[in-house]
Amino acid sequence: MLPAAGAPDAAVSETRPAPHRRIPEWLTIKVPRARDIGRVEGLMRGERLVTVCEEARCPNLGECWSKGTATFMVMGDTCTRSCRFCAVKTGRGLPLDPDEPRRVALAAQELGLNHVVVTSVNRDELPDGGASHFARVIAELRERSPRSTVEVLTPDFRGRRSAIETVCRARPDVFNHNVETVPRLYRTVRPQAKYPRSMDFLRAIKEIDPTIYTKSGIMLGLGETEDEVVRVLSDWKDAGVDAVTLGQYLKPGKGYLDVVEYLHPSRFEHYKQVAEAMGFLYVASGPFVRSSYNAIDFSNKFLRTENGSGGGGAVPDARPATPGPRRLELPLAVQ
Repeated sequence: MLPAAGAPDAAVSETRPAPHRRIPEWLTIKVPRARDIGRVEGLMRGERLVTVCEEARCPNLGECWSKGTATFMVMGDTCTRSCRFCAVKTGRGLPLDPDEPRRVALAAQELGLNHVVVTSVNRDELPDGGASHFARVIAELRERSPRSTVEVLTPDFRGRRSAIETVCRARPDVFNHNVETVPRLYRTVRPQAKYPRSMDFLRAIKEIDPTIYTKSGIMLGLGETEDEVVRVLSDWKDAGVDAVTLGQYLKPGKGYLDVVEYLHPSRFEHYKQVAEAMGFLYVASGPFVRSSYNAIDFSNKFLRTENGSGGGGAVPDARPATPGPRRLELPLAVQ
């Protein structure tokens, strides 16, 4: 029997390990051989493309690149915001490259990706925050890789509904926007963002097109409490979010926020059980989980047709309506 949403799990609480503030053994990873990641690196450099894997110093880079997958980061490598957890550099970006959507699609085609994830820096100086650029990337991917499913992870576009509509009209299979942390920590962690705006953003996607899957993620280990995490889960559910990710915050270098706690894997499993009990369609929770890590797992479960194709609304009957309570008996953990 799973715990009621919002109620603490007595068994987990009683055996909960003491908080860790030094990097524990469960956060060690095996580094792949250089030749295993060379193909992806060479292609990205050849097409003059940026990946969030590199810019955000993702701990899963070696694993993902050795499998021939990567998350494209468009609109440059310079962000107009200065979130204190993020390794992407801050400043004013260069003018958008009109050829970038084509090059992203070519790279995805060359890699043979079944599921393509595209994210970006914040570009607050642009009238639509870069929404039309996302739409052009999606259109190019549909043209060159029609069998691939497409996931976008976008900024909040400063809450502009017209920008959200622009991306929705391009019909991504998954529309992801992260809240990153609990409301109380926003001023410290995301000083230029607003928690209510991010939740309204996710709600607006479902209002505009309830057939698009929505996704959001949060980092843990920044000083949040369990009650605060459960509140975020509840807010996500109220906003109609389908898929959620919970992962460990790792300090990318000097000058960034310190880790308050390294959560034991059993804590992540506990949050997974709580989220599943709330009825989310998909839950990924673990120390190394990131928004786009193993994103193809969701695609394989919910976006692929029987012949293996997907994308562009290929399976409309399998898409969610505006979510109500539901409980799916599926193996939802990321392997």
